[in-house]
Order: sequence, then C-alpha cells, then structure tokens
Amino acid sequence: MKKVVIIGSGLGGLSTGVVLAKNGYDVTILEQGTQIGGCLQCFYRRGMKFETGMHFIGSADEGQILNKMLRYLEIDDKLSLYRLDTWRYNVVSLQGQQFNFANGKEPFIEQMASYFPDQKDNLRKYRDIISCVSAASSLHTLKYGETDNAINTKYQLRSINEVIEQVITDPLLRDVLVGDLPLYAAERDKTPFSVHAFIMDFYNQSAFRFIGGSDRVATALADVISRYGGEVRTRSKVTRIICDDTHATGVEINGEEYLQADYVISSAHPMRTMEMLSDTHLIRPAFRKRINGIPQTIGSFSVYLHFKENTVPYMNYNFFGYTVDSPWHCQCYDERSWPHGYLYMHVANEPSQVFANTGVILTYMRIEELEPWLDTAIGRRGASYNAFVQERALRLIDILDEQFPGIKDNIAHFYTSTPLSYRDYTGTEGGSIYGVAKDVSLGSAGRVPHKTRIPNVFMTGQNINSHGMLGVIVGTMVTCGELLTSKYMYEQILEANK
Repeated sequence: MKKVVIIGSGLGGLSTGVVLAKNGYDVTILEQGTQIGGCLQCFYRRGMKFETGMHFIGSADEGQILNKMLRYLEIDDKLSLYRLDTWRYNVVSLQGQQFNFANGKEPFIEQMASYFPDQKDNLRKYRDIISCVSAASSLHTLKYGETDNAINTKYQLRSINEVIEQVITDPLLRDVLVGDLPLYAAERDKTPFSVHAFIMDFYNQSAFRFIGGSDRVATALADVISRYGGEVRTRSKVTRIICDDTHATGVEINGEEYLQADYVISSAHPMRTMEMLSDTHLIRPAFRKRINGIPQTIGSFSVYLHFKENTVPYMNYNFFGYTVDSPWHCQCYDERSWPHGYLYMHVANEPSQVFANTGVILTYMRIEELEPWLDTAIGRRGASYNAFVQERALRLIDILDEQFPGIKDNIAHFYTSTPLSYRDYTGTEGGSIYGVAKDVSLGSAGRVPHKTRIPNVFMTGQNINSHGMLGVIVGTMVTCGELLTSKYMYEQILEANK
C-alpha cells in the first residue's frame, strides 16, 4: 500500500482522502486545528448551531452532478437536505425592487421575463451560453474525453460583464443576473464568465441547505476514510514537507514528529504549501513568485444571528440586498459607505422548519481594515477589536432591519467573524473568502496547478479548480486522476451511480 499524507481536513482534503482510501492507498489526513472540516465547520453558542462556510448547495437532485459525486464518495445517504423554494431560491433586492430566481432553465427564463418582457429572447441566449459552458466540461457532465477546450478557453478569457453586456441589452437586468456575485466575489472586467456560468448552472438545477449543519459532510467523509483503514488526525500541524534531492519523503508535524509518505497532497492554501516547502531547491524561485503573486478574493464579515424563539418565520431562500445601484464594485467601499451589499440566510435545523432559530448576514470586508490586529490571535484581539466588530455588526443589522422591519427586535444574541477569523481557522491568505481570485488578464499564470515541480507532491482544494462544494470535488477528481488516471475515475463514478 502506498502511503499518502494529506494536509488539511477541509472538503478538498477529506474528499481526496476518500477517493484514495477506497482505491487501496494508506491515507492519513493531518489537521492543525481541533475540529475537522475547514469551511464545513459549524460552531455552537448558547445551544444554537451556526454555519461558517458551506451554507447551501446545488445540483443535488437525483441524477444531477453533485448527487452523483456524493454517491461516489459514499455519503449521499448520510446527509439530510432541505430544498429551497424552487420559484425563488435566490432573491435579489436592487434599486428598490426584488427579483426572484427560479430553479430550472425554462422557469428561470419565464420568471426573469416577467420583470423584463422585452428581454425574453436575450435571456434564452444567456441561458444557452451557460448550458454550453457547463456542457463543455467533461468533469461536469461525466462524459470522459468530451471536454470542449475551445469553449472552455473562450469563456475563461472573457469577463462576466463582457459576455452579459453582449447578450443582455437592459442595464438593470445585467445587474440582476450578477446579483448573487457575493457567492464568488466577482470583480468587473476580471472574473471569467466561466466562473459565473458554472455557479449559475449549479444552483439553477436545484438548491438545498443541509439539515443540521454542513459539518455532517465532514463527519461522513471522515467515517468513510476510517472504514477503508485511513486516519484523520487533529492538532497535527504540518510544519514542513521534507524532501531529498528528487522528491518528498514525508512531513514534519508540530515541529517534531516525522511521518513518512510516498505522496504528499496539500489542501492548504498554495502560499501555505510553499511555506512548508521553503527549504527545498526542488521548487523554482519563479514558481514560488508566481504562486505568491496571484491575487486573492476579498475577505468576509459575518454576523451570526440567534433569534428569539418562534419570532422569525423560516426564510426558505437566500436574500441578496444592495444599498447601491449595482452589485459590481461592492468591495470598493470606505468606512462611511460600508457595506454596499450583503447576503442574508437562515439555517435549516429540522425537515419541516416553521420558525428560524439562527441565521447569518455576510458582507465584504478588506483585511486592510484590520491592520491594527493582524498579529493577534483568536480570542485575544483586545477591547478595540471588540468595539470595531460590535459597531460594524450593529450597522449591518440596522441595514437588514430596513429590508425586514422588526428583525432587529427579534434577535436574542449575535456573534461575529472577520477576515482574521477566517485566516486563523482556515489558513487562507489575508482572510480571503474564496482563496485565489480568477482574472482573465492573467490567463494560465493566474491559475494554481494541481501538480507541483516535485513529482510526488500535489495540491487539491478550492484553489486548484474552484470554490464551493462541486468546484472542490471536481478539483479532487483532477488531483486524484494523477494517481488513478482520469479514465479509471470516470468509470468508478459511473459504476457507483448505476
């Protein structure tokens, strides 16, 4: 059995561990924290459970792509899902109006055309492009060897706004269609249309929340790894990836323990991976410079809401609210104008939810705002930090109360997290909400490869393909394909779904 050490227990690390363990590899996953899961982690306060990252998923209906992947990972029957409202899984509030996003290609077109009757043909063209981009990826269709590289390249090198402006003639509709861009922190003239297309297609097929929290995904994956003889260790920070003159031989844990490995796979942020490889000549300076120079997505400020009992009706959709006229450039705020937009969601605790127990408000926050506390640790940031986050949280709650009158009076308690929290819990650079930022101007230089210059060291996780549940799992398949071959993996996935 070949020994594989995987660094990090987020979705990328755990799913990679499952694939390799079920294919006969001896897998050990090393997690620096006390809790596994990365962005799948949840936390409790006053007996209430809160989501931190994976708030909802798409394409999980029978026969859809995520459903097939979950079955292949052997956890589809371990998860309970709560379907979002099919006629308004997302609601965008912009310029004094609300726009509902409906599941399904035709319902989506009909719903949007009810707001913009003269754009129906253009909406169909827009939706056809999205279908075309999604179908061009064999990893999203599970049709081995049928990737359309021309389509993939075309829409990786064209920005979201460029494509939409070419198809949609109504300026307001253009902005409505990107009303969910906080899900991927898009930037005008930079983020590739392919990112928008995959996410739109993913959620438009079907949309769900996890009942009881997304940490159940992490627990289920860890159980599968254990069943196949693997191990998931916490409080085990990899401080170095140890190499000889040709390849990696193992890892150093907590600065003292050595663990031998035939393969090392890092699901940590690529810059953290480069730090673990700091004392080897096998990584060329030019490669390090490129990885360390790739831009990152903006950070996030979150307010976790604990509602008074039986006061807030459960909201079975996601709400994107804007205080400005466009979703674009919401990261370009100043202290007085913050925030320009936010995402508001409830947490599903049971199959038939009537009232919400908890919810969350998320908005952008730049790490530069937190410069006075960059060198502090969780729980030890001081009174000035506490005052800062308290003021920002109350400001965000006031803005939410304008859209949902009375919500402020129904909040029993609230808690916060900042980009510093995200940085310290997940190791992402600068507290970036989605890791590496895609930029059409950088081309391939702005992408993180799953292979390094060291023959037995690989990377996985949200940075080598895309963030989100499907994006990370697709990245897992790319990485594991190096050890198992892509063709063999396609066959396994199809066999698991017969």
